Amino acid sequence: MKIEQIELRHVKLELIAPFETSMGIETHEEHIIIRVDSEGLTGWGESVAEGTPFYSSETVQTAWHVLKDFFIPDILGKDLKSVDEAIELWERVRGHRMAKAGLEAALWDMFAKSKNISLSTALGGSRKRIDVGVSIGLQSTPEILLHKVEGYLKEGYQRIKIKIAPGRDVQLVKAIRSSFPDILLQVDANSAYELSDIETFRLMDDDRLSLIEQPLGYDDIYEHSKLQRELKTPICLDESIHSLADTKAAIELDSCRIINIKPGRVGGFTESIKIHDYCKSKNIPVWHGGMLESGIGRAGNVALASLDNFILPGDISASSRYYTQDIVDPSFVVAMDGTMEVPILPGIGVQVNMKHLDAVTVRSESFSTGL
Repeated sequence: MKIEQIELRHVKLELIAPFETSMGIETHEEHIIIRVDSEGLTGWGESVAEGTPFYSSETVQTAWHVLKDFFIPDILGKDLKSVDEAIELWERVRGHRMAKAGLEAALWDMFAKSKNISLSTALGGSRKRIDVGVSIGLQSTPEILLHKVEGYLKEGYQRIKIKIAPGRDVQLVKAIRSSFPDILLQVDANSAYELSDIETFRLMDDDRLSLIEQPLGYDDIYEHSKLQRELKTPICLDESIHSLADTKAAIELDSCRIINIKPGRVGGFTESIKIHDYCKSKNIPVWHGGMLESGIGRAGNVALASLDNFILPGDISASSRYYTQDIVDPSFVVAMDGTMEVPILPGIGVQVNMKHLDAVTVRSESFSTGL
């Protein structure tokens, strides 16, 4: 398929409520929406690089630069037979995985549409519905947190994840366990702790957490292996895993017993599938993380999470969890049994609402062959 035109849109979506983690407080989510046009078909993708370099060294600005000056020129005007051909053209670019993932996602959508199959089918998914959980940011008091947990359980979410930070951890876990002794519960530290904080995690080790996500350094694998040896609770790595190679190292060192897969963090669906398949071969469960995506990125997440080794409920909440108005129709909803339907229409399976997309676009730029 000849790549005729590519458009970048810097979007800024207002969150329903501020979302606080150990990295700070977000009131808006900034991403890049990517459109690829070829032979009458349009593919959509979302680069999850944020406005700040707090979760990742990538930002909207760096992603825009690398997309504009490297990834897009490499494929614009080319007649691609597969997504793999584009990936080969991008091999000379080191890092910049979130930029790459957004453009790769748009190509996956386009090629799936060209074959008249869903993105889930194109990626090798088999589930018709996926299990979903919800992530709750840091709250000012345990009472407010408990109220939010109760509300999300009533909405049907199968798993509760809470953000923790030094001094805002053990008390929160104990409070939830006291009020909700049987729920599936996990915590996410976003790299806020050091190995010397091991006693904090020991105090939570009997609270039947399904996992502790990324407690130590954002680029660490080795020290997590030391922590995992001291705990019964499985450690899950997120920020430390950027590739299949990182995954192999973490599993070999027993640094974690669960892997969080985010396509943006690892460079796209292609690398995500490699990680998924390797973990499956090693009996390591995976689950799908989230980056507060719009409906475009969320559609891709749902499709990927339909693969069979995504055993644990993912952070793929309803559109209404974060945004008053999504930019796709229909928006994503969670059923009362805590599941979400996997779209079956060709490609990402939802329609981009151009009026809503225009309303949240901060800037845009188009690149074409001129033909």
